[in-house]
Amino acid sequence: MRSRPPPRDDILGPPKPALHHRPLLTPDQASALARVFKILANDTRLRLLHALVRAGELCVGDLAAAVGMQPQAVSNQLQRLVDQRILGAQRHGHHVHYQIVDPCVTSLLNYGLCLAEETGKGVEG
Repeated sequence: MRSRPPPRDDILGPPKPALHHRPLLTPDQASALARVFKILANDTRLRLLHALVRAGELCVGDLAAAVGMQPQAVSNQLQRLVDQRILGAQRHGHHVHYQIVDPCVTSLLNYGLCLAEETGKGVEG
């Protein structure tokens, strides 16, 4: 059985109160959290994010090659992630390079994969 990774205060910013010490989510907070999970609840976007975790920064063509998709389809998915401020985009000459903006995304993916592996939903690494 794989253990869950420990919290990393150095990458998550200033320490926040533990979830069980926080007041119950307000309806607005719950809606905002649901939007985060909704944008992440897509196989392609998860694979693109994982490619960016591994590489740090990639252009559309490299991301398309990594996930085996057409660049236009990848570009559409990347735009959704940029619109939600999950990814940043920076032009380098003729190419736009994408990177994960907030290290919380990496931690969330790591915890999600850990949970999927622990619950035995067919995830093998």
